[in-house]
Amino acid sequence: MMDSQENLPATENLEPEVPVTAPEQSVAGETSDVKPEVKLSRQEIVDQIKSLVQRPVDEVKDEIDSLKQNYYKLRKAEIEAARKQFEENKDVEDEVFTPEADELEEILKSLLNTFKEKKAAFAEEQERIKEVNLVRKKEILDEIKALTEDSDNINKRYNDFQQLQQSFKEITNIPASAVNDLWKSYQLYVERFYDLLKINKELRDYDFKKNLDQKIALCEAAEALSENEDIIGAFKSLQALHEEWKGIGPVAKELRDELWNRFKAASSVINKRHQQHFESLKEGEQKNEEAKTALCVEIESINTDDLKSFNAWDEKTKEIIALQEQWKTIGFASRKVNNQLFERFRKSCDEFFRKKAEYFKAVKDEMARNLEKKKALCEKAEALKESTEWKSTTDTLIAIQKEWKTIGPVAKKYSDAVWKRFISACDYFFEQKAKQTSSQRQVELENLNQKKEIIAKLNAIDENMETAEATARVRELMAEWNKIGFVPFKEKDKIYKEYQSVLDKHFTRLNMQENRNRLMSYTSTVQQLASSDQAQNKLYREREKLVHNYERLKAELHTYENNMGFLNISSKSGNSMLKEMERKMQQLKDQMQLIIQKIELIDENL
Repeated sequence: MMDSQENLPATENLEPEVPVTAPEQSVAGETSDVKPEVKLSRQEIVDQIKSLVQRPVDEVKDEIDSLKQNYYKLRKAEIEAARKQFEENKDVEDEVFTPEADELEEILKSLLNTFKEKKAAFAEEQERIKEVNLVRKKEILDEIKALTEDSDNINKRYNDFQQLQQSFKEITNIPASAVNDLWKSYQLYVERFYDLLKINKELRDYDFKKNLDQKIALCEAAEALSENEDIIGAFKSLQALHEEWKGIGPVAKELRDELWNRFKAASSVINKRHQQHFESLKEGEQKNEEAKTALCVEIESINTDDLKSFNAWDEKTKEIIALQEQWKTIGFASRKVNNQLFERFRKSCDEFFRKKAEYFKAVKDEMARNLEKKKALCEKAEALKESTEWKSTTDTLIAIQKEWKTIGPVAKKYSDAVWKRFISACDYFFEQKAKQTSSQRQVELENLNQKKEIIAKLNAIDENMETAEATARVRELMAEWNKIGFVPFKEKDKIYKEYQSVLDKHFTRLNMQENRNRLMSYTSTVQQLASSDQAQNKLYREREKLVHNYERLKAELHTYENNMGFLNISSKSGNSMLKEMERKMQQLKDQMQLIIQKIELIDENL
């Protein structure tokens, strides 16, 4: 019937068509359907991508994106599994987990770069095609406009008009920015053509009724989409309904606004749901961005210079792992910053574990050097263990033990063995010494009793005794004290304090304070030396100097004693010289006594 009535006039206009805004199109395009994960191995994924990149870009781009995501999920899972196994088996102090290099990833990146170039070329070609199509559609519009301006031949040009309509609709791929303006112009010229076209009422009514039925069906379909829980799917379906609407001709003029408002109202419901959905997503993405930024700041603020021990590094590592686990619980941020935040977070984590590896390596190297030092001390101790030079070897072993304490730790798996080796050699020597010097203990006990007797004699000096006699008695007992050997080590400090206490009493009473003051001043000097670096070496040198001075004074005293035998004390001058020599000899003895006390003081601080 249409064939016989195509050239009949029409008196009604088309109703306005609903525009599809560019933002709605772009949002729908960005939210593609989520494909189920492909259960392939990483090698199979790479092989499949290698095959897909040879095919047209528009056919495979979504599939390639999905395969890429699955690849990195598998890679991440493998790394986490390897890390877990490593953590279960590793020696924490010595080793740091480093993922194995992924050669497949390099192949994947190369393929993706190739595909990226193809996609860029495809996009460029699409833009060129859109511009060509836009020019063609504008040309068609110009031809339709020309038809509307030739009112005299409007009935004759109906077939041309339909062909131009068909050609216009067939061209779909044009720039989004031109869609609305182009379609408005098309609607304007179509309506103008129908207004001018004088078709008979039967054909007009037939076309209007057919178009009405189709548009009512589209309204019902749009209204039904409000029940669709898949917001993205409903929005895509609405876009398809709008495309169909555009392809349907006009209805009766009195029904146009009503029908259009119905379709527009149903569309508004879907568009509003779609807009709210993406606003909600955007709000969530903003919160996720803030949460991820906070984690980046937190991990970047860690000062690794404060981590001075294995435990400190391990505790901080637990915090880093906890932050990584927290990161996994946070959803995606906006597309423009999500990858940047991940790279920032991963870089901070990598930097922490790099510094941790450097620290562990440095400590491991230091422990290796410490082990060599301790082995050297073991060899020294083992070389001395059979020595019978009890005093000198004891001093040497004690010095070695002090040196041992200055050496830092070694790896746990060696520490017990090297310590057992060292202490076994030392214990062996001291056990042998103990067997050989048991009699020495008895001597020390006898010396202790003798010193106690001297203290008792000092306490027994009568306060009414003449000063000269009392002074001589004190010096005599001091000389006896100095001749007595060592006492038991545990009793040394106690007996010496008792001795010094009773001497202080006599020194004060008998005005023997000069030597005492010298000794007190020297005590301060010795204590300062003992608290300084390399104290033992300094005290030993000071002791050697004192011993040298003591021997010099002793030789000088011996000379005076020999010379006294040659003096003639019968003469007045001889008697005077004798008293002078006795005075000098007493000075020498006092100096020698002071040196002995200084030596004892040094021995106490060694």
